[in-house]
Amino acid sequence: MTERKRLKGRGELRDKPQRTRTRQTTRSPELVAAKSNAWGHLPIAEPRDVRRAATRLIRADSKAFTATLALNSLAAIVGLAGPWLVGRIIDEVRAGHGVTAVDKLALAILMAAAAQLLLARWARYVGHRFGERTLARVREEFVDRTLALPANVVERAGAGDLTARGTADVALVGTTLRDIGPELLINSVQALFLLVALVTLDPLLGLCGVLGFGGIWWALRWYLRRARDGYLAEGAATSEVAEILAATATGARTVEALRLEQRRVAASRDALETSRRTRFHTLFLRTVFFPAVEVSYVVPVATVLLLGGVLLEQGALSLGSVVAAALYLQRLSEPLDEILMRVEQLQSSGASFARVEGLARAPQATDTGSPTPADDRIDVTGVRYAYDRGGEVLSDVDLTVRPGERLAVVGPSGAGKTTLSRLLAGVDAPTAGSVTVGGVPVVALGPEQLRRQVVLVTQEHHVFLGTVRDNLRIAEPSATDEELWTALTAVGADAWVRRLPDGLDTALGDGGCRTDGSQAQQLALARVVLADPHTLILDEATALLDPTTARHTERALAAVLQGRTVIAIAHRLHTAHDADRVAVMENGRLTELGTHDDLVAADGAYAALWRSWHGERPASPGTA
Repeated sequence: MTERKRLKGRGELRDKPQRTRTRQTTRSPELVAAKSNAWGHLPIAEPRDVRRAATRLIRADSKAFTATLALNSLAAIVGLAGPWLVGRIIDEVRAGHGVTAVDKLALAILMAAAAQLLLARWARYVGHRFGERTLARVREEFVDRTLALPANVVERAGAGDLTARGTADVALVGTTLRDIGPELLINSVQALFLLVALVTLDPLLGLCGVLGFGGIWWALRWYLRRARDGYLAEGAATSEVAEILAATATGARTVEALRLEQRRVAASRDALETSRRTRFHTLFLRTVFFPAVEVSYVVPVATVLLLGGVLLEQGALSLGSVVAAALYLQRLSEPLDEILMRVEQLQSSGASFARVEGLARAPQATDTGSPTPADDRIDVTGVRYAYDRGGEVLSDVDLTVRPGERLAVVGPSGAGKTTLSRLLAGVDAPTAGSVTVGGVPVVALGPEQLRRQVVLVTQEHHVFLGTVRDNLRIAEPSATDEELWTALTAVGADAWVRRLPDGLDTALGDGGCRTDGSQAQQLALARVVLADPHTLILDEATALLDPTTARHTERALAAVLQGRTVIAIAHRLHTAHDADRVAVMENGRLTELGTHDDLVAADGAYAALWRSWHGERPASPGTA
């Protein structure tokens, strides 16, 4: 597929950027998530799904979670001793007791503080270990789910959405598990025990103190009703920015060739404007929430001091009890402040976790229940296909590829060759008609079975971080070194691999040996040889190789895959010359089908392409 097709298929090439900009800037931030799903972005988990996932993660390491909770409870209980002992000191002094009593109580305060410090440090250590192990499980689940996504789901969603979820969202979830979660747990336990201690000290003062925090409750309710949607919209807008930047960078040559710079700049500005508005929306929520909370802290302390003064005058309470109650409330503001701060961060990370966990709701490719093809025959029957928000690309295509046949598909650019190859490989499903292998729809095959049946190789390739051996064993983990060298030899890559410093153990990618485009493509073809599929589809797979190397590689592959079905999407017509049959595509239709000699003799579209390829002029009328 060309870069322009990819951009247009994702809706990135628009004819009216100004209208698009107006429409985007009038949207509410809450609609961004819904809009992203309508455009094919990956789903977002519902709140109940997020809660279930969190419960599942806690159960997976329940001992560490229980230990963290127990240690935090002990630390909170020990911390209650301080204010009560200060009140005792005041009462002892008013009663006329000497320095010895005060010294004993002061020593008890120091011991309680030291014990609380040690217990809190131990609790944080256990909590952080729990967080790191849980984060590892989240990352592993994300990778597993990503690899299980069908290729068409990933392409429709766009690289930006998946990248944002796998980087920014997972990182924010990690921060929550490592830092926010343990801190929230610690402060929640402390706040709970401080409230219990306040009520135990004097029920009336405790009730007044609790009622004084009513302003925080209303501010929290107002904030929570709006925060999740706001942060989901912010995450969706971030994904849209990443998607537009990725599409522009990938199609940079197409953008430059078609002079689409201004459209791409306008689209980027639209996405950035939407992102700015969603961020300002969540900032507005915070600027309302936190000032209301800060004011609410003063009310309960003032209420307890006033009421405590009245009760003290009446002799219902001692001065030490009033001071202890005020200290409890003052100390309560610290964990409450931390809790509310963490709750704000928890809304952001909760939205990120919903996006990460949303992959569980995406379609998953699985081999379970996948039917087994009767043979390797491929039948294309009445196939039609149209990309989203685009016109029909294929119309009424009928084709049968026999097992072991070498078929070349040729035609002008935009004729539908690449689209046909994607349907044959099961990447996309036809809009109408069917594509079957051995009587089974290709899209019904599980990923492992499909990889053994049909493999699509395009001019897009990737070199993974790791050694040459690691890059090759992605296709066949159990392959021996001898099999690896056989595959490299088959595609003509053995010579340059032997020249590497450590041969198969040479590290590739950043920090290692860099490969050029042709070498990377040969590695991709070597993986195909190791995968050993029944049917191989080459969509300009040798486009980055020079003509001599490409021809040698194609012949070597043909020799290695003797008896296998090979379908080549060819721009170099020597590939068609060597094929058993040639299929000619024009305007999304199959117009000619036959051997090279027969099609040249028919003097049709293929004959014209062949003469153009060789620089020949068609014979004029009346010429022998």
